Amino acid sequence: MRESTLRELTLRLKNAAPTLQLEENADMARYTTLHLGGPADLMANPDDPAQIPLLIETARELDVPVTVIGNGSNLLVRSGGIRGLVIRICRNLRGVEVNGDRIRAQAGTMMSSLSMAAADCDLGGLTFASGIPGTIGGGVYMNAGAYGGEMSQVVTLVEGYNMAGEPFRYSRPDLHFGYRFSRLMKENKIITHVTVQLPPGQHEDLLAEMVDFNRRRAEKQPLTFFSAGSTFKRPEGAFAAQLIDECGLKGARIGGAQVSEKHAGFLINRGGTAEDFLALMAHVQRVVYRQKGIKLEPEIKILGEDAPVEQV
Repeated sequence: MRESTLRELTLRLKNAAPTLQLEENADMARYTTLHLGGPADLMANPDDPAQIPLLIETARELDVPVTVIGNGSNLLVRSGGIRGLVIRICRNLRGVEVNGDRIRAQAGTMMSSLSMAAADCDLGGLTFASGIPGTIGGGVYMNAGAYGGEMSQVVTLVEGYNMAGEPFRYSRPDLHFGYRFSRLMKENKIITHVTVQLPPGQHEDLLAEMVDFNRRRAEKQPLTFFSAGSTFKRPEGAFAAQLIDECGLKGARIGGAQVSEKHAGFLINRGGTAEDFLALMAHVQRVVYRQKGIKLEPEIKILGEDAPVEQV
């Protein structure tokens, strides 16, 4: 983004929404669980859903591209960073409203928090989400799931704005859910609220199930390292981690990126760069395809530009 455009965008947003948190040259490594990525020109952390149409309209008036992220737990940002405006829907937009067996949550609410809020109301259906380090908005976007549960089983309504600043409402059938997929992945929309409908449960039983799921995660997943969760989607009729392991890739390393020795489905950051991580992903895909004839599709979202080549 040109410096003059950045100054104008920042000035307009500050004047129109004094409480809006803005950060220029935002280090995206701070906003992803992989801890990788270059700077974003400008990041906005809205604290009111009503600020979102303002952000969209102001960026459009100045011809500034808009990128939307959540907690960054399923995200790899290239080392060149992200041009334009990044809208982060996370902890500034969180909160839940309980109405019987339905909970309406702001999109920045963490999935673990929503799971606990449901259990506190003797509502089940979300224990699988207790250890997922993402927001409910991001969870719906990609139909996140674990241990036999996924968002498509509980979501009844998704609300937000399109890139014209117009509101939208999608019911469950509208979302066209599939394995780690919703129609939102093909549309440029910003989620502000998610409503779920949940079955009854006993508080103690729900807590016990969460404890069990999180114990199993800790035993099997490399939670002490930076990662973006499962790097590749589960291919039809197989498991990515098993294929990677059978190809002898557990522990494989390029620079500071490594295939986890604990769980081959996780690629971890051990002090590397986005380029290291992308190169390791490509290496794993090539070896698995050569040995197994199966193409692994990334589950993580990749954003941004490559770092500029230094002039010699």
